[in-house]
Amino acid sequence: MSMIDQALSANATIARGYDPSRGNPPTPKIAMVTCADPRLSGIEQMLGLAEPDVDMIRNFGTVIDDDAVRSLVLSTHLMGSREIMIINHTDCGMLKFTDSDMESRLRKETGQTPIAPAKFYSFTDAVANTKEQIQKVRSHPWISPDVPVRGFVYDVKTGRLSEVFPDGKPATG
Repeated sequence: MSMIDQALSANATIARGYDPSRGNPPTPKIAMVTCADPRLSGIEQMLGLAEPDVDMIRNFGTVIDDDAVRSLVLSTHLMGSREIMIINHTDCGMLKFTDSDMESRLRKETGQTPIAPAKFYSFTDAVANTKEQIQKVRSHPWISPDVPVRGFVYDVKTGRLSEVFPDGKPATG
């Protein structure tokens, strides 16, 4: 049985006890952008946050690209998120290649040269990448300066977060 078939079978069983209140409109308090790496699954619980309080936005490399910006704008203006948390992590797969290496590999494997994705957003330093992503969010005119944007690096070996400050200094106030 495939994983999808297993998931469908489990859903049929689990849905019998489904709480219909889960269908109420979402009211998150925080938008969180983090990596799609499975080691970050359940990060809300690691941070003591309830799942309904978090609008989770995940992609490889914790990238603030057009889609993440779209999601953050909607989360803060439509859904009511009042804070933005960006979480990169140690040992990220995006640290292990360059965009040009990946493009070359895929061209060789497939014999194709597509136009998308135009960029994979690989990086060499999780802290520097976090600073860059904070700046991308902060510089967007549709994300209010009143919405706090904070960045972190999650250590996959210890489960601990380290805050990343865009200017190298902790925020005051």
